[in-house]
Amino acid sequence: MDNTASAGKKWAEIFKKYMMEMILGVIILILIFTAPGFFTLRNVLNIFRNVAITGVISLGMTMVIIGGDIDLSVGSGIALSAVIVSTVAGKIAESGAMPLASSVLIGMLVALIVGFLIGLFNGFIRTKFNIPSFIITLAMLNVLYGLSAIISNGFPVTTLPDWYNWIGAGRFFNLIPVPALWLLLVFIIVFIIMNMTKLGREIYAVGGNPEAARLSGINVTFVKITALATVQVLAAFAGIILSAQVMAGSSTFGRGYEMDVISAVIIGGASLGGGIGKVWGTLIGIIFLGVISNGMTLFGVGDFEKYVVRGGLILFAVLLNTIQTEGITFRRKRA
Repeated sequence: MDNTASAGKKWAEIFKKYMMEMILGVIILILIFTAPGFFTLRNVLNIFRNVAITGVISLGMTMVIIGGDIDLSVGSGIALSAVIVSTVAGKIAESGAMPLASSVLIGMLVALIVGFLIGLFNGFIRTKFNIPSFIITLAMLNVLYGLSAIISNGFPVTTLPDWYNWIGAGRFFNLIPVPALWLLLVFIIVFIIMNMTKLGREIYAVGGNPEAARLSGINVTFVKITALATVQVLAAFAGIILSAQVMAGSSTFGRGYEMDVISAVIIGGASLGGGIGKVWGTLIGIIFLGVISNGMTLFGVGDFEKYVVRGGLILFAVLLNTIQTEGITFRRKRA
């Protein structure tokens, strides 16, 4: 009897630990047998290509949320980055300083630097004045969209060289999408930071209890600013990938991406309260969203219906992970 109870407890712990992986596995199995064309190598690779842009930012957002903050301006960071790359490349080429094929590299560098400075600004305001990051980045969401519209005059900027398209739409061996490789590279870097470095341990500590972290000698200001700067750099990188896919920069890029990014992180097991989460879990959340979207496309679900189905499944997954990570128990109060 004791062995049976022990085994049951062990399986319950395993299910609790790998709940989202199991749910994702069940969904994939259902789609394999019901959705025509789902279980093919090209379709699987396309799923990773489609989630690469939000995935890159989600990995950075994991650091921010574990650290006890949030950034709602990443979508507008995509737009600003894409516009900066196209505009800077075009202006330099027009001046005759260098050809368009090489001037786009300067545009990419400027976009990444601007993203870094935006993150520094968000982090400075957050730590200097102790204003909630939700409020700061909500304001910056509008500021950055406005700046991108001003720079581009409200029109798409298309001054980009042909080779640039490879960054967002190229394929290795005519098969593996380049954006999927960018996602893999960022995943490896963030995984190493969060699991194998002092900075990663400090982010967990600051998110769990900022005051205790400060008393233990951790530079809380540095940790928070670093996390917020990192996610903005990755948002700028995502803007580069998106602009390379469509060969343009536009102030309309990135709208609503912040919701998908945050959903992926929370689905992956992170807590909005800070201190809880894992990079692997975020990757599972990214794949979860990609598989759901791809499956609905294969089934021919209408665009309006997609919002309902996708939103409902995201809410279901978030509730499950909230129960798991926060240890919520529902008890009926006695009258």
